[in-house]
Amino acid sequence: MKKTSSLLLVAGLIAGSTLIGCSSKPSDDELKQLEDLKAEVASLEREISAKESEKASLAKAIADKDAQIKKCQDDKRAAQSRLQGM
Repeated sequence: MKKTSSLLLVAGLIAGSTLIGCSSKPSDDELKQLEDLKAEVASLEREISAKESEKASLAKAIADKDAQIKKCQDDKRAAQSRLQGM
C-alpha cells in the first residue's frame, strides 16, 4: 500500500510538472527533480522494508519473553504446590 502511495505521488508530480510547463519536453531541471524523487522513493521503500523487518524481529523477541515468563510462572506454581504438599 505504501509502495502504491509512493508511486502515485511520483506519478502526480510528473503529471503536475507536465501540466505546468509550456513545452512538451521536460527541462533538465524537471528531469533532475524526477530522478531525485525516484531516488527518494527508493530510499524510503528500503527504509520501510528495514523497519518492517525490525518490527518482526521485535515481535518475535516479545513472544520469546512472554513464553519465558509463562514458563517461570508455571515453575513457580509447581514449586508452591510441592511446598504446600510437604
